[in-house]
Amino acid sequence: MVQQLEHLAGRSLLTLSDFRSDEIRALLTLAHQARADRHAGITHQRFVGKSLAMLYEKRSTRTRSAFETAFGEEGGHAVFMTPEDIHLGAKESLADTARVLGRMFDAIQFRGFEQETAEELARHSGVPVYNGLTDSRHPTQVLADLMTLETHFERLEGLTLAYVGDSRNNIASSLMIGCALMGVNYISVGPAELAPDPALLARCQADAAAVGSTVGAATDLSNVRGADAVYTDVWVSMGEEAEEAARLDLLGPYQVDAALLRGTGNPDTIFMHDLPAVKGNEVTEEVFEGDASLVWEQAENRKHTAKALMLATLGAG
Repeated sequence: MVQQLEHLAGRSLLTLSDFRSDEIRALLTLAHQARADRHAGITHQRFVGKSLAMLYEKRSTRTRSAFETAFGEEGGHAVFMTPEDIHLGAKESLADTARVLGRMFDAIQFRGFEQETAEELARHSGVPVYNGLTDSRHPTQVLADLMTLETHFERLEGLTLAYVGDSRNNIASSLMIGCALMGVNYISVGPAELAPDPALLARCQADAAAVGSTVGAATDLSNVRGADAVYTDVWVSMGEEAEEAARLDLLGPYQVDAALLRGTGNPDTIFMHDLPAVKGNEVTEEVFEGDASLVWEQAENRKHTAKALMLATLGAG
């Protein structure tokens, strides 16, 4: 694991496919240790003298809380900034802003709209950049999801995760990448109009085949049969409000309810959601608050995986 962590020093995480399977494994192992330390009341100061720029175009509860508290607990200083606070591609080019921040901060965490923004920050800043969400990818969430699965089932390889809903969004796309790399069988189930990107699907199928798992997409809910985990996400993401009526109509048949969970045929199936949830839309209150729900574990694990990611890429792991 030490060698894999050393390879991550100075690296950015813009999408999970930036990392190899063994590097993700090393991050998860480090995250489990960070969680154990936190629960035992053990503190470290591995980021003393380091600073983190947190650039946010979109609002956040879990991502901001995870990165800011994880960095602060280790003695580092995080600075939260929005486009109202700095020139983020306005008046000053994004490349110029990135070069300034790279000379003042040890790392940058970005949460916003365009994946290209995160990529340009990484190209020009010279420091690690962490993608806390863009319209197409959400890799730090899926690190927490993988950790949650592993904590609950004590393994990843051979598990089956069924994602139900908008199969092309940032969560579904990132889950597909992460599952394919880590040996988790993945099936997305949703309307054909919101199917996964064909090129990404093909790439993930190839990655999955290399480790002995499968990746697929379907429209029929019977495909949740055998799932160890059922995962869903909001039907209307930030920036899609104008499409709300059409999306509710299209996705209505894919609500995760008790009957859908029973349809897995697996009494131990868990429910997952990246939050925030619109209960009554993508998931019923009964399922969200039920015994199968691990949503709060996922939320907590955002912190531990964020800490592991920063420890590894800043060479403090």
